[in-house]
Parts: sequence; structure tokens; C-alpha cells
Amino acid sequence: MVIRGTVDEIIFRNEENGYTVMNFDADGTLVVAVGVFPFISQGERLELTGENKFNAKFGEQFVVSNVDFSKPNDADSIKKYLSSGLFRGVGEITAETIVKKFGAETLDIIEKYPHMLAQISGIGPKRAQEISKCYIENSRIKDTVLFLQKYGITTALALKIYKHYEEDTAIVVQSNPYKLVEDIEGVGFLTADRLAEKLGVDRDSKFRLKAAIYYILQEASGKNGHTYLPRELLIKETVRLTDVDDEPRIAEVLDEDRNGLREVLIDGEQGYCLSLNYLTENSIAAKLINLRNSDSLDLDLDTELRNYEQTNDIVLDVQQRLAIKSAINDGVVIITGGPGTGKTTIIKCITSILGQRGFEVALSAPTGRAAKRMSEATGAEAKTLHRLLGINTKNFDINELDTLDCDVIIVDEISMADIYIFNALLKAVPDGARLVLVGDKDQLPSVACGNILADMIASELFTTVYLDEIYRQAKESMIVVNAHRINNSQMPVTKNSKDFFIDYKSQPSDIKDSIISMASKRIPEFLDISPRDIQVLSPMKKGIAGVEALNERLQQVLNPEGKQVVYKNRIFRVGDKVMQTVNNYTIEWLKNDIFRENGTGVFNGDIGYIIDISNGSLIVEFEDGKLVTYQAGDLEELMTAYCISVHKSQGSEFPVVIIAVTGGSYAILTKNLLYTAVTRAKKMAVIVGDEENIEKMVKNNYITRRFSMLRDFLIKNRAKFQKLWGV
Repeated sequence: MVIRGTVDEIIFRNEENGYTVMNFDADGTLVVAVGVFPFISQGERLELTGENKFNAKFGEQFVVSNVDFSKPNDADSIKKYLSSGLFRGVGEITAETIVKKFGAETLDIIEKYPHMLAQISGIGPKRAQEISKCYIENSRIKDTVLFLQKYGITTALALKIYKHYEEDTAIVVQSNPYKLVEDIEGVGFLTADRLAEKLGVDRDSKFRLKAAIYYILQEASGKNGHTYLPRELLIKETVRLTDVDDEPRIAEVLDEDRNGLREVLIDGEQGYCLSLNYLTENSIAAKLINLRNSDSLDLDLDTELRNYEQTNDIVLDVQQRLAIKSAINDGVVIITGGPGTGKTTIIKCITSILGQRGFEVALSAPTGRAAKRMSEATGAEAKTLHRLLGINTKNFDINELDTLDCDVIIVDEISMADIYIFNALLKAVPDGARLVLVGDKDQLPSVACGNILADMIASELFTTVYLDEIYRQAKESMIVVNAHRINNSQMPVTKNSKDFFIDYKSQPSDIKDSIISMASKRIPEFLDISPRDIQVLSPMKKGIAGVEALNERLQQVLNPEGKQVVYKNRIFRVGDKVMQTVNNYTIEWLKNDIFRENGTGVFNGDIGYIIDISNGSLIVEFEDGKLVTYQAGDLEELMTAYCISVHKSQGSEFPVVIIAVTGGSYAILTKNLLYTAVTRAKKMAVIVGDEENIEKMVKNNYITRRFSMLRDFLIKNRAKFQKLWGV
């Protein structure tokens, strides 16, 4: 549907993403129009393409998908346009004087003959040039948006592209539309490919093939956690994506143009990676080897360990004592073990002994949930890695120039960290400090880029303590017992269990219905808890009992009505449980406490609840108390989180976990996925699914290979260190 008319009033506008709500005079009919626009002003004539939709709070609205511009064509519209605030220092009186002097030719005068504006009292030559410059810049933005819209680019994306290239936008896009893949976040290969096709770019052009290679490496890194890909796999993936069945041609492009890429040799296998990943993993390796070779403190801790045991009425086993001594004396130590093996006890003991000796200890974890759990377990403050380092947009206040003020850094759930935040942490570690990394080697590899824990262990260069003795108290929990049974490829048991149950259902629809009933009524009534304390997990995104379907149904049952906003067929309501799905370093937050703390940054996996919706924007309160306002253009980063994937649950712990198990890919339904899901539960775990599929998972030892370079870089950096220093 197309409507034409004049901007009557701007009701709301977000300058960051262009989201606008306005009253629009559609040739005599007043319409409320909403959408993403370049800068618009009162009095402008527009042609809007979109559709009428009913908003539960605001009534009928015209939701705009595209906009076309034409100059204001009458004196009243021109006057409104000039006095809209676009031109600094031009108010209603000045605008009326200008229009009275130049009439319908006013805008042509401003653009082509700005010196003539000096004829108006109060406007000197300098101000006249400023008015003209502002008008030309605004016109250029609109022309760029219109140019890109012709090729199917949305207004929001067009604005993002213009912000990067400015007046060179058309030149860049026409000469090599695939450059957008490298330069513009949110532009994938398929978007650039559609644009290139309309511009007549050859399908086997070097630009196209190079962009495909770059995109594949980006996706492999961002979605699958690989830091590089083997050459043969990369070429085959490029053939699949581009439909150019010419491997020699692709290899030729790969070999001749490596701008932004690096060639690597990992275990004798040739591969390629993004330059950023190469530099990051190499930097991690160099810093770890340097820390590893720090002088040992060589402290005798036997007396302090005995005192700690007596004070806390515990007995530390041999491995726990080794872990504590190593963590205090050695430069880098890895402590790994499953649930109930005493990792938290070790952290508490290390913190206590070092505190008594006057050492400063920093506790941290990759996610807010993990940091909160660490604080509750130890009684000491633990911070997320981002907060520890002082996130400031995409940079950190604490870095190699201004390091952490501590002697020991303990990081829990280290397998959750990506290579970028881990590299930032290592840069901030002062020389001579101790680094203690705690995690569970048997969990899924992190969703994020890299394979830090597994690569460090595989290098065999660091003191690694394996905890395999389950505490007596932990043995009373069938969650812990069954987690270890699953890890040993044994079926879980439920006899006499008070915290672990299996509901055998064979049909996906029955699995879904049982989960809905448990999450909404049965478990809340049985445990006298809120449904908010229950987290549903599913291995699959699609399907009857997949994340999307369960989320939609749980929202209908648990939060069926109220103020809402619809974004791309997704409904967000006040009261909804939501999750941030990407790292956003620039979004602002504040805490509604006595300190009124504020800052920037919300990160992948953060969970919160929508507490208000107004004018298409919504406010989320996250579990750490952060209040974040999401505008319409930011909603792409949110998902409802009544049900989340097992991968997304890593690093988190929930009072109750319900796990859906249906048929699916052998590569997905694995033992370590089920193990990871079960270990997310604190008070109760329930598996709902077919017995045969559960047994298949328990017996499935398949682990998807993670292509990463850190182990290789560690070994090479160790060799360099030995060659230089002989140690």
C-alpha cells in the first residue's frame, strides 16, 4: 500500500537507529506512521510504502517499509521544513522571512546559491553556508537511501551503510557490493549477492568469491566457534554457497588475495582464518606462556590447609590439596571436574589462604549468572569478565597499559569464554600474577569462538588438576549422580529420587504437552515455586518440541496478555522472560539502586524480564539489576527465553530444569549435550522424552570437531620461549 502526503509532526525519533513515530498528513487524512527513516522534518513531502496494522496500545498505525522523498512544494511546507530544527538558528520567524523573499525557489537557492541568503537580515555569509551544507548533507543521505532501496536494501540497513561510507556509498556499492560483507555488521553474503546480481556482477567474479570465503569464515567463527577452517573444507563450502562448481578458480582467488585472511598450518594441515582470529589466538598463547614461566612462589601451605579443614569441618582429598597448592604457587593452573567434585570448595580455600597472607584475589566468570553463583558460593565478590575489565564500548578500561590490581585471578566456567574476552583478560593480567582457570572439560564446547579449555589441556603445558571424587553431600543428589552416570555412558536412574525424574513420552506432541503442564502448573505447585524458577531446555531449534515452538506455547500459557510489541512475527509482552542473543557493547544501562550505577554493554546469554513497553520500545530488567531500553531496531537482539537451547544455557544454573529429548541429528543429540543440560539444574532436573532416544544420547560419544589454533600456537610459543631464554 502506498500513501502520499506531508510530515505534520514528529512524535518520537531514535537518532541511533532512525526509528520514528509521526503524524502524517496523507493529503487531508491524518495517519500515525511508524518505521525507520533517515532524518525527516516537518513539512517534507513523502511517499510511504507499508501496511495498516492495529497496535493494542496505540491503535491503528501505518507501518512503513520504504520511503520516497520529494521537496516541499508550497510555501507553508517549506516554512515548516526550514523551522523544523534541522537548520541551526532558523526558527519560525527566520523561516517565514526566507520563504517570503524567495518563495517556491527557496530550496534551490539554499542548495545552489547560498550566498543569496545573506540578503536576509540576521543571516551572514558564514551562517548562509552552514544552512546550505546542512541541506546538502540531508539531501545526500536521502538520495543514498533511495539509491539503495532500488536494490532491495531496507531503510535501516541503508542508514547503517551510509554512516560507514558517507558520500562514497554509491561508488563503493556499485564498484564492489561485496565489500559490505567485510565492512558492515549485519550484511551477510546473501544480501550482498542479491545486490550484486541487480548490479550485473559476474557470478564467478573475484569479488564475489572472495566475499563468500570471508563470509564463510565469519559464520564459522560466529556461529560454530571455529577460529579457522581447513583449506579443502573452506573451498567446498565456497562451492556450496556460491554455486560456482570450479574449485581451481576458488583456490586461485584464495591464493592470490588474502586481504583480511591468514594462511595457517595446523597439525600439518593447511587452513585459513580471519586475521583477527590469528592475532588474537597468537596473543593468548604468548601471554599464557609468559605467565606459565613466572617464578614459583614455593609456599609451604600444609599448616594453612589443616587450619582451613578444621575451621570449615571438611577433609580435602589429595587432588583438592594439589589444586590449591598449584593455584597459589604456579603461574597458570587448570582445575577441571564435574558437579559435586569440590571446585567451589577449592576456590573458597584459595581465596581464604591468600587473603590471610595479604594477597589480592579477583574472582570472575564469563556470564552474569556464573559470576552471581560464584559470589554466593564463596561469599566474596565475583564480577563478569566484562565488568572486571571495565567495558567501554568495545574497548576496556583495564588493559596492558593499566593492569588489574591483584595477585591472583580465578576464572570459573572458563570454557564459556570466547577468545576475544580471554585475550583482553590476559592483557590486563600484571606480570607475576597467578591465573587459575576452573571449568568442566566434559561440557559442550562454548557457543562462542574458540576452544580455550580443551586446547590448553591438550597442549600439556600447564598444571592441570582433574577432580573425580564426588563429595559425600553431593552423592545425596541424584542430579549429581546421574550427571556422572551420563558422562560414563550409563542411563540415569530415578528410583527413590527426590530431585531427578524422567517422564517417558514417545510422541513429540506429548513431550510438548507434558513440558507445558510441568512448567506452568505441576512443578510450581509441587515445589511451591514460581514458574520463573523453571528453565526449559531443548537441543533443537525447530520441531514440535523445539525451542521456537515451546517458547511460543509457554508464552501463551504463562503470559497470555498485556502490553505488547510485535517484531518480525515475534511477540514481546510485559512480563516476558527474554534473552540477549548477541554481544552489544554500546547499548546503555542503569541500575535502579541507591548508587544509580550506569554503563554500557549487554551480552550474549544475559536473561531478564520485560517490565514496560511504550511507543514501540521496551525496558528489560536483567538478573544483575541492569535496566536496558530496547528501541524497535534493537529487538533483533532479543528472544523470548521460556525455553532456550542447551548451548545457550552453558555457564548458567537454574533451580529447576526441564529437558526435552526428541529424535534428531546424531551430531546434535550427544552424551555431552545431555550431561551439560542436566548439570544446569540446582534443585530438580526432569527429562521428558522417548526412552530409546535418551539411551541413544547417553551412548553417543560423538563430539563435533572444533577447528581452533590455540593448542598449536601454545606449543610454538613455548618453543620460541625455550629458544630465547633456555627454560
